[in-house]
Amino acid sequence: CETCSKEEAKYRCPRCMKYSCSLLCVKKHKLALSCNGVRDKTAFVSVNEFTDLNLLSDYRFLEDVGRTADAAARHCLVHSPATKRLLYCLRNKARGCNIELKTLPVGFTKRRENSTTFNSMENKFYWHLKLIFPHCHAEYTLKGVPDDKTLADILKPYIDPVESDPVICQRLKLYTASPQSDVRILMKIENRNRNSIRYNELDASRSLLDNLKGKVIIEYPTLFVVLKTMKNDMVVLGQ
Repeated sequence: CETCSKEEAKYRCPRCMKYSCSLLCVKKHKLALSCNGVRDKTAFVSVNEFTDLNLLSDYRFLEDVGRTADAAARHCLVHSPATKRLLYCLRNKARGCNIELKTLPVGFTKRRENSTTFNSMENKFYWHLKLIFPHCHAEYTLKGVPDDKTLADILKPYIDPVESDPVICQRLKLYTASPQSDVRILMKIENRNRNSIRYNELDASRSLLDNLKGKVIIEYPTLFVVLKTMKNDMVVLGQ
C-alpha cells in the first residue's frame, strides 16, 4: 500500500495508479493528492499496450462527446442574442489588447466555469484565472482578477511565507520553503500537436495583461506554477 506502507495492496486507483489496501487508505490518497478516482479516458496508451478494451473505451468516449455536443447545440443560451453580444464584446476587446480569446460552445466545462468580464468604464478585464501547482497536486480558481495586477501579487496569498493563508501555506509548503527565484510561471501554448506540448514562461514582475499579450487563450488563462529544479517534462518554447 502506497498510503500506509503496512498492508498488502488490494486496489489500484484508475486515475493515478496508486496502490491501496483499504477504503480508508483510498480516501486518504484521494484527499492528499486531490485525486477524484475517475479514470482519465484521454490518457496516452502506447501501441504495444493498446487492447480491445482501450478501443471500446475510445468508442464510448466519442459517443459521449457526440451526445454532449448535440445537447450543447440544442441549448437555449446558444441562440441567445445577449450571450452572443457578450462573447463578441469579450473577443473584440481582447483582440484590441493583442490577445486571441477563443470561446467554447455551451455545454463545455470551461465555458460554464468562465466568469471573465470586461469593465467598459475602467477599460479593464477582470479575468477568471486558474492556478495549478503540479508539484503539490493542487489547483485554485480565482475570479475577478484585474488585468493590471502583477503575477507576483496574484501569487502572494499562495506561496509567500508571510502573507499566504496558513492552510494553503501548509499544502504548498514545497513552494513556500523554496527561494522565490526558483519559482517559474508557465502557460501552455494552445493549438499545438499533443506530442509537441510547449509552454510560455511568464514574467512575474509584469501585469497579467502584459503577460497575456500575443497569446492564444481558450476561455480563460491557466497558469502552472512550477519550481525551476522540478519542471520535469514541461518544456518551455525555444528550449
